[in-house]
Amino acid sequence: MANAEDEGQRVDNFLFRELKGVPKGHVYRLLRTGQVRVNGRRVKPTSRLAAGDDVRIPPVKQASAKPAAPTGQDLGWLANCIIYEDDSLLVLNKPAGLAVHGGSGLSLGAIEALRALRPQAPYLELVHRLDRETSGCLLIAKRRSRLRAMHELLRNGHVEKKYLALLSGHLNDAGSVTAALRKHQVAGGERRVHVDESGKAAETRFKPLTMYGQGTLVEARILTGRTHQIRVHAAHLGHPVAGDDKYGEHETNRDWRRLGLKRMFLHAASISFTAPWNDVPLAFDAPLDSELRGVLDRLEEG
Repeated sequence: MANAEDEGQRVDNFLFRELKGVPKGHVYRLLRTGQVRVNGRRVKPTSRLAAGDDVRIPPVKQASAKPAAPTGQDLGWLANCIIYEDDSLLVLNKPAGLAVHGGSGLSLGAIEALRALRPQAPYLELVHRLDRETSGCLLIAKRRSRLRAMHELLRNGHVEKKYLALLSGHLNDAGSVTAALRKHQVAGGERRVHVDESGKAAETRFKPLTMYGQGTLVEARILTGRTHQIRVHAAHLGHPVAGDDKYGEHETNRDWRRLGLKRMFLHAASISFTAPWNDVPLAFDAPLDSELRGVLDRLEEG
């Protein structure tokens, strides 16, 4: 039975949640052959549910061989990363190196870890994403209705995200990069993004904050949410993000490592919006971790 939190959800996404461990191809086969019924009728994968809909799902064998779930004790470190929580949202200061979700060879991501940390939570879903190597503010919805509301805000550009990035070289002036971006895959399935006028529109605004001997700390604001957007636009400017092993420069990254930078210096520093469910302005800030703070300290020392 679909409840109020399932209102407006696509049938295929509802089934993916209910049939954890079942391959997506099998779920679509159940739909295509009419084995899934909503209020006694066949439905398309894109059909939307309403509260109170009777969803009939046939018996399906779900995967039983799963990696051992981490215990709450194992995830104590993750609890310390939560910077805000109410009955609608949870805000995580995601560590670098932690993917937002499992997949592509990763058994555990931030959302799976949070669900393991909160096994009694009825609903936890990602509002948006961050690159695995990007740290900082990550929003998680605790209700389906809140997820829909946040996605609407994001679509309409009513969520302001600010990032801190350390760029190689000296960026002297603030400005916008509006180069369109296109995704492609290289050998091994790795995703890459490049500037291509036939790609999707993208805009990033860079504002220099502090100039150092070999780099510039900048504030980056994204007006679109393309994959690797800040990283590719920074490299397009000729000032790649320090430590970026995908779009940066090998020799320059080696110099950054000598300063103690073992990761990419890109951090989702803040996110702000007005909550549509109560019209309350919300703003969240995530502090830099000790590694990034230490790099800036060493740069200031000269």
